[in-house]
Amino acid sequence: MSAAIASGVTIRPVAGGVTAARGFRAAAVAAGVKKKAGALDVAVIAADGPVPAAALFTTNLAQAAPVLVSREHLQASGGTARAVVVNAGCANACTGSQGMADARQMASDVAAALGGSPSEVLVASTGVIGVNLPIAKISDGIRVASSRLDRGIETDAGTAQAIMTTDPFPKECAVEVTVGDRTFIVGGTAKGSGMIEPNMATMLGFLTTDARVSPALLQRALAESAEDTFNAITVDGECSTNDTLFAMASGASGVEIDEATYPALLEGMLAVGRELALGIVRGGEGASKLISVTVLDAASKADARQVARAIANSPLVKTAVHGADPNWGRIVAAAGRAGVRFDVSQATVHVGGILLFEHGLPHDDAAPQAAEYLKGATIDIEVRLGTGGGARATIYGCDLSAEYVRINGEYRT
Repeated sequence: MSAAIASGVTIRPVAGGVTAARGFRAAAVAAGVKKKAGALDVAVIAADGPVPAAALFTTNLAQAAPVLVSREHLQASGGTARAVVVNAGCANACTGSQGMADARQMASDVAAALGGSPSEVLVASTGVIGVNLPIAKISDGIRVASSRLDRGIETDAGTAQAIMTTDPFPKECAVEVTVGDRTFIVGGTAKGSGMIEPNMATMLGFLTTDARVSPALLQRALAESAEDTFNAITVDGECSTNDTLFAMASGASGVEIDEATYPALLEGMLAVGRELALGIVRGGEGASKLISVTVLDAASKADARQVARAIANSPLVKTAVHGADPNWGRIVAAAGRAGVRFDVSQATVHVGGILLFEHGLPHDDAAPQAAEYLKGATIDIEVRLGTGGGARATIYGCDLSAEYVRINGEYRT
């Protein structure tokens, strides 16, 4: 993902993740939730006190207990939070009243360890659906993690590992944002590998900043940045019961975010979100190729997104890319069924800049060149709808392999 930076704003990558921003500490422990012995599976990310917080949650109507509890807490606290607690290995979804009690217990445990109210603690869980949390183990893990809170690269790495399920690698990122002569940090970590078409954010994501920003502006920046990052990815077209994206702002840098400096905050969140979102797609279950689908000539950005998402989610397109088959017909068919105006007599399809279809006719002479290109690990597909609209959008996805089937066929067993 690439984008122009707002005027007067510079972005520089820095080491770390959620504690790169001043005013935050974290810790991760192995509480015994995951099947693998010794695997990190409970993490606490804490501010030095209550700070502005924002969230995006799954649009799935089957919402997990931690989603419901975190919604309640943000409303009760007026958009502030002291900490986030997260476990991996069990989603605490479809677990009824016991699941709600367990999610509330996690918040209470953190509040007891750090001080403050349970309503100032946000909760997230990921893993198998329909299984009750081993709450005694998690409570013990929370107490240990809360006593080990720290800052630094190793701390951030442990937090990124603790939230993983089928992810093949951890995902974290941090940037320094300069606006004028002032600087602040945005950092974050995310997890997700399968069950990814968020329609709000990623499966689990946590962003921090040491900018000083109101809850309303933080929520606005989170939602706006997610549209072109976490909401612009798909692995398998599935929307999880637990999708959650949190952001917290400590204000420790002293940089005030108002309407004039808002673009700087947005750019920082976009930069971190892009890196994390692309990491999710690159690490998609069974994935071997990152696919970007760009649609042009649409009447609106929403229309362009709709077509790009239809192409990126098509099993036929995904398997063709996996097999390095330049089957442009699958791309045209997906574009044509997307429910958006499409003029096949004027449309074009490029794969890696190679023209394969133009104005209703194939360019099969280019197929061998395209087949060779498709053997690579990063694939660009571009479709012009041929309708003369000026809008465009890009959706990022991955190929579909036999390994995806194996992972998900054995997920519970």
